[in-house]
Amino acid sequence: MLPDFDSPAPALAGSVGQAIAHGPAEPVTRRWTTLYGLVWFGFWMANLVPLQLLLPQQLETIDPASKVYDFAVVNGVSGLVALIALPLCGALCDRSGSSFGRRRLWLAAGAVAFAAGLIVTGAQTTVTGVAVAWAASMIGLSAATAGLTAVIADRVPESQRGMISSAIYGPQALGVVVGIALVSAFGLSPMSGFAIIAVLLIVCIVPFLTAHRDIAFNVEAPLNIPELIASMGSSLRNREFAWAFGGRLLVNLANSLGTCYTLYFLTDGLKVSDPAGSLLACTVLYLLAGLLATAAAGVLSDRLGRRRIFVALAALLQAASGFLLASTPSLTVMMVASALMGGGFGAYMAVDQALITQVLPDAESRAKDLGIMNIGSVVPPAIAPLIAGVVISSNRGYPLLFALVGAAAAVGALLVYRIRSVR
Repeated sequence: MLPDFDSPAPALAGSVGQAIAHGPAEPVTRRWTTLYGLVWFGFWMANLVPLQLLLPQQLETIDPASKVYDFAVVNGVSGLVALIALPLCGALCDRSGSSFGRRRLWLAAGAVAFAAGLIVTGAQTTVTGVAVAWAASMIGLSAATAGLTAVIADRVPESQRGMISSAIYGPQALGVVVGIALVSAFGLSPMSGFAIIAVLLIVCIVPFLTAHRDIAFNVEAPLNIPELIASMGSSLRNREFAWAFGGRLLVNLANSLGTCYTLYFLTDGLKVSDPAGSLLACTVLYLLAGLLATAAAGVLSDRLGRRRIFVALAALLQAASGFLLASTPSLTVMMVASALMGGGFGAYMAVDQALITQVLPDAESRAKDLGIMNIGSVVPPAIAPLIAGVVISSNRGYPLLFALVGAAAAVGALLVYRIRSVR
């Protein structure tokens, strides 16, 4: 039986200065971790199932001749919106005050806005409508992740952050598998699929919102946009923060380039007889490898007190999957590459989130700085179809795309290893 949900300890409810100076000290419980992971399960499902299945299907129905181009444009617009919304929502989250809790407020409001955006997206019958609705939903996603990622720096001791990172990224592939399986098993239309995952998103966040209580912090001065832009520049001028951001951006881009056109690759590149079924099989392999790697890497990283070596090796594993698929494209190799990609990405993100919380330059602006870091997670899935669409349309097509996957992940590994303040 899981222990009771932890209530704020006196030390945690104390002054903001003490919390910033010494960091969280009270360990989080298994129940807290479980409910936190459930929230991420819902968000991964709501964000990635549309990218890998629902949006491609919807756009193929609307405009089959231009589906690759349309998918690229839709995601390019949403990526631009997320690029602005993530740090802005993070800065606003740091300056919010509410009896409901500033992190809980942003998580709840953002999740509701995201769910509404999903439903509206599913109802669209034009490419323009899909682009506008999906981009608007990214505002809700940005608001929710501002509160959700800041909770780690607020509440989780450094000794547990590898484990908590596993709770974030362990459910990623599981959320995609469950979502794709629901849509495929019941033969849902894109409209019905969007509605189902929107409902599941809300169901997944309610237990955490009900149980979690924010730590009391003083509210900062009102947001000043020029100051926000200047502070973002200051954060990125911090060398350790910049290396971590660059590594996260490239590794997430590699993963997104390797997965965003999987359905079209199976359909048009490999010409398999059952593209949706093959996509589900590849995703299951990605899931199983990711779950094993996420659990192992997070725990080992905490026990050994080392982050960089795990992050770098995991990125290189993803690079290997891209180069393998570029050299020998086939359904069998696709399945092997899916397992390598899932294992590498799971291990990477399990430890990278812990590493990032140790290079934040300003403890008083955690949500803002994490908002910048979240650009490295949320924007690559949005811009990858735009890049991939151009590459696929070239003479080199999918082999060049997968070679870029390998190159991006390899450079990401090198950037992470430039970090010196974290072991």
